[in-house]
This record gives sequence, structure tokens and C-alpha cells, in this order.
Amino acid sequence: MSAVGIPLTTAPPSRPVRRGLVGVVVTALAAALLALTPTARAEAAPTLLSQGKQATASSEENYGTPASGAVDGDPGTRWSSAASDPQWLQVDLGAPAALDRVELSWETAYATAYRIELSSNGHDWSTAYSTTTGTGGNETLGISGTARYVRMLGTARATVYGYSLWEFKVFGTTDGGGTGPVIPGGGDLGPNVHVFDPSTPGIQAKLDQVFREQESAQFGTGRHAFFFKPGTYNNLNAQIGFYTSIAGLGLRPDDTTINGDVTVDAGWFNGNATQNFWRSAENLALNPVNGTNRWAVSQAASFRRMHVKGGLNLAPDGYGWASGGYIADSKIDGQVGPYSQQQWYTRDSSIGGWGNGVWNMTFSGVEGAPATSFPNPPYTTLDTTPVSREKPFLYLDGNDYKVFVPAKRTNARGTTWANGTPQGQSLPLSQFYVVKPGATAETINAALAQGLNLLFTPGVYHVDRTINVTRADTVVLGLGLATIIPDNGVTAMKVADVDGVKLAGFLIDAGPVNSPTLLEVGGQGASADHAANPTTVQDVYVRVGGAGPGKATTSIVVNSDDVIIDHTWVWRADHGAGVGWETNRADYGVRVNGDDVLATGLFVEHFNKFDVEWYGERGRTIFYQNEKAYDAPNQAAIQNGSTKGYAAYRVDDSVNTHEAWGLGSYCNFTADPSIRQEHGFQAPVKPGVRFHSLLVVSLGGQGHYEHVINSTGASTVPAGTSTVPSNLVSFP
Repeated sequence: MSAVGIPLTTAPPSRPVRRGLVGVVVTALAAALLALTPTARAEAAPTLLSQGKQATASSEENYGTPASGAVDGDPGTRWSSAASDPQWLQVDLGAPAALDRVELSWETAYATAYRIELSSNGHDWSTAYSTTTGTGGNETLGISGTARYVRMLGTARATVYGYSLWEFKVFGTTDGGGTGPVIPGGGDLGPNVHVFDPSTPGIQAKLDQVFREQESAQFGTGRHAFFFKPGTYNNLNAQIGFYTSIAGLGLRPDDTTINGDVTVDAGWFNGNATQNFWRSAENLALNPVNGTNRWAVSQAASFRRMHVKGGLNLAPDGYGWASGGYIADSKIDGQVGPYSQQQWYTRDSSIGGWGNGVWNMTFSGVEGAPATSFPNPPYTTLDTTPVSREKPFLYLDGNDYKVFVPAKRTNARGTTWANGTPQGQSLPLSQFYVVKPGATAETINAALAQGLNLLFTPGVYHVDRTINVTRADTVVLGLGLATIIPDNGVTAMKVADVDGVKLAGFLIDAGPVNSPTLLEVGGQGASADHAANPTTVQDVYVRVGGAGPGKATTSIVVNSDDVIIDHTWVWRADHGAGVGWETNRADYGVRVNGDDVLATGLFVEHFNKFDVEWYGERGRTIFYQNEKAYDAPNQAAIQNGSTKGYAAYRVDDSVNTHEAWGLGSYCNFTADPSIRQEHGFQAPVKPGVRFHSLLVVSLGGQGHYEHVINSTGASTVPAGTSTVPSNLVSFP
């Protein structure tokens, strides 16, 4: 409150005039002094800032006491950690705040030594309070400082158990005294999210209607997501077309059972499944009608966290062509039959058997997978996946929507859910800005700056500025292949060099004005260690051309260390609208500068120069599928100095350690079949650089490779037009 607006009092009429004048002067002087007195400053009293905000932790005891339990205002819920030191609990206040105090309500398992730490970015921390004589119980700690992130870092436990807090309360003030976000979290999911329960009438009719719209709409604007509440659904055949996702809303696939099929076939394309892109199935149990479910797809079509109580057929009706796909965190009770599938990657799953292989079938962490026998049969099998974290997913907790963020696993094998509730953290929808068509980049960035995560509902989003993800542990989740198109040559999305960002389930479509990059993870020169909490990029697809003219110099750049790229298709279009050697110019697909980056299921195709370039140390790729650009007009157009063509996957000469398994590159130079490609792969010859199970193949003799990697491996020329691969078991 200021002196403005305070009325000047005058003496009562019965008082002498002189005294009245003195009163006026004194009162006026007092009012003027009030404007300068510190006690009259415009400040709100400290308030509780942490309740309901996003909390994360170093671990959770038995995965049933999440970080959110300590900031939910419920004294009966808690967070507890694993029984080891150190451990931490962190809350994101959503905006910088002037801090006043922290209140800790300990369960029996308390800390004798701990620190309260503050950060503006979730990465660099300063100590606001420290003790080695903690007493447990209820502690009130006076602190000062301005920060957005506050954490308790425990360094010594009072018991043999972990650390356990009933409540972690942070008090202070934000600018203007407000504590809530300007942009609200939560809300409805929009008209293109279709939610069913077992009593919903007309489910099959709705599935059929959307399929008619989406079956052949390869470059259309329709986007749809079907969600099934936990329960049992009978006699359904959900045919899944372009830009359509189907998923259960339970925490486990078996919470939602369809007695029927979730089908992808290729009738729309005369039995050819090589263009069955951009769709997904997740978190359902299926009892197929005839014992086998059909999922005939190619790129950008994930099959995650599914339980098929029977077999799975990966080929179209009639066994026409099919060109690869991806399974993760799934259980197939019966046999998987690839039949005509050219290549496939399966991760952290359980299968009853695998039927055959054409060129490249790769497995990591899969119970029941065949042993490595490349090239005949062409199986490449790793017993475990070195590091993995499953994709975040929407689910229902009672009547409340939440997003489940699975925990990181190391040396994983089998599914996350077979032995009970999956491990991870639940985030209420109130912590998400639910993005709907028409939302601007300005609003999206404002929501991120407030500490909200992003949930893109099905739709197409034009952005006139970069979406900047700067907060550690931010989740950006798309539903129904939500599509982001950068206007005016901007980069669609940039992620800061922070811990644990999760990007999942969306498509970036290049705009007609050239963008230098479309997705950047970490800024140039990023060097922070994220091994404990890596950023993940899952089912994030990039397209340059096809839906219309598009250009981008480099599609994805990974500068941060420890990033996991888990299933991506990065595609310079070879068909559709706006396609031509210069029309949809895109020189580079994926460039990795960060160290310790792992790619599991990497599909990159048709770029004008290098499809993948790797500069970081200790990089690993498990499964890689590539086609060189079909439309290269002649040999000169792809000449790389004295080398014929640009490699599909190049490891820079500066790299000392790199390893990759199950890689294939194909050429189909339809504009000039006389083109020769020196090799599919290029790498320095060093003891720490190793490749396993590589192949190159000419599709019908439309151009040829002279070697597999560097100058090693047989040419495809002798195969002529017979489409027989040249295989190499290992390099060097």
C-alpha cells in the first residue's frame, strides 16, 4: 500500500484555525513519509508454493511412494527412497520465487545429514541450509534466496531404510504475490480424442468411421487418438489408419482387454504395406479372433506395451512387401510371423517365437528371441538393452487423467509390467498444458516457463518461433501423431542441456522456408553428465516434404550427452507433394555430437548427403534402417569429393569408441540406375570402433554399392537386378 489514495484528515471545525493548519501539515507530512517507509512496501506474506507442483526424486522405495506424495498436501501419503546414500527430492515451483522457509515432516526414516539446495535451472545448485544433526519429526528451516527449484539432498540416514517425507513444503512469494500459473494446467482433451468405456454405444461404428477417413490419408490433416478405459470389450476390429493411435487407459496392458483385433493391412495400396506409416498401438491386451493379430506396417508405427494373447502377423494379406517396424515392452504369447517384412527391431519384450527373417531382424532384451545367426537367418540378438526407459503414457487413476513416466532401466530384459505395477512416476494432468489446435508458440513457451509439461492433443500446429524446453524432467507428449510445422525457417523445438526431458509421440514436418535444424537436444558445446537421468526421444518423427514443400539443412542434432533415441523415423520424402532433389532439399538427417548417446531403433532415409553423422564418443546404435535418396539425378549430384556418394551412417575419424548392431542400407536410384555408392557405412579403423551384422542391398539393380563399410565387404553389382544383399558379419 502506498500513500496515494489516503485522504488527508483536517481538524474538527471547533478547533482553532492555527491548530487545524498544524494538523493538516503534520498529517500530510506523515502521509508523505509513509510513501518512503519500508514497512509500507508492496509485498505479500509468504505462502505455500510447493503444493501440487511437479516433484521428482532420485528413487522411490518399491515404486509405490512417489515424489508427488510429499507435495500433495495429504499427510497420509509420502515419498520414500531406496536405502542408499545420497538421495534427493526436488520440487519445481513453476517460476522463480523469493523463498522464506522449508517445512519437513519426516516419517520414521529421516535424515541426520542433509542439505536444502536451490537452483534456477534444475541443474546448478547452491546450498541454502545444511545440517549433520537432523532430528527428524517436523522441522521448520528458515532460508533465503530466489529460486525456481528446491530440493532436499540427504547424505546420511538415521535408519537402515531410505529417506521418507510425509510432506515437503516450500514457502515464499512470487512476483506480485501470486502462486499459481497464469496458464492453467489440465482441461479436456479436445474433439479428436475418443474415449470409450465398455458401456459406450457405437464403438465399432466410430472406429470404422475414422478408418474410412484415415485409411489412405497419407498426407492429410486428420489426427485421432482412441482411448479405452480399463475393462473388457468384445467383438471389435479396430482398423488403424494414418495418424491414428489406439491405447488402453490402465497402468498395465491387461487392465484393458479387447476380445478382437487391432489391425493394420494394406488393402488401400494393393497389398503393399511399405507405406503404412504414422500410427500406433499401446497398452492393450488382445485376444485375436482367429488367434493371430495382423500388424502390417513399415516406419513410424510403434507397437508398445501390448499383450497379444496369441500370435502376431507382421505382413499384409497376400504377403506383399513390408518394410520394417518396432515392438517394445510387449508380450506376444504366440509366434511372431514377419513373413515378407524386410527388417524389424524388438526391444525389452517377451515372445513365444519368431518365424523367419528377410534381411535384418534385431532383438535386444527380448525373452524368447532367436540366437544371433546373421546372416542366415539374419538374426542379431543382444541379451539385454544397455539403457532404456519406456515412453510416457496417459492413463486413468480413478476418474483423473495422469501421465505415467516409466523409470530408467539398465541392462533391461523383458517387459516393465509382467510382474506387477510398472516402476515410475505419475504426473497429474494439472501439471500439463493441454495444447489444442490454434495454440501459438508464444503460449506454449509461456506454459513451459511456468513449469508446465506439454500434452499435444491430435492436430497440426504451426509455430512461428522455436518451442524452448529449458526445465529438467519436462515431458512433451503428443497424442494421435500431433504434428508441429515450423514457419519462417525457425527450428521447431530446442531442448536445453538439462536432465531427464522426455519427448514422445509427435511428428515434426518441415516448412517451405529452410530451417537450419528441426529438433535440437542440448545447445552447442553441451557437456553436462546426464547418465543418471538421460533425456529420451521416443516415437518422435521428422518429415521433410511429402505433405508439401519442406526444407531443413539438418533434421535432428543431439548435443547433450547420454541421450536415448528410442524409435525415430527421420525421412526426406521420396513421394507425395513437394518432392524433388532441390524442392525438399535436406542435406543431413541426424547428427550426434554428444557422448554416450544410445539409439535403439533408428530409421533415417533419403537425405541429400549424410543420413547419420556421429561425432560423440561411446555412441551405440542397436538397429539401423536406411535408404539412400531415390531421386539423385546423377553421379555428380552425390559425389563427395573423391568418394562416390555419402555414407548412410558415418562415424567421424576423431571418434575412438563406437559400437553398432544390425544395420542395413538400401539403394534405389530410380532417376539414374547407373549411380554407384562407394559404401553404405564409413568409420575410422580403430580398436574401439566396432560394427556387427551389416548389409547393403540394391533394390532391383537400381544403382549399386561397391562395398559395405569403407572398402570392406562385397559389391552388390554381381547380384544384378536380383535384390540380394551383401552381408558383413563384423567390422573390423
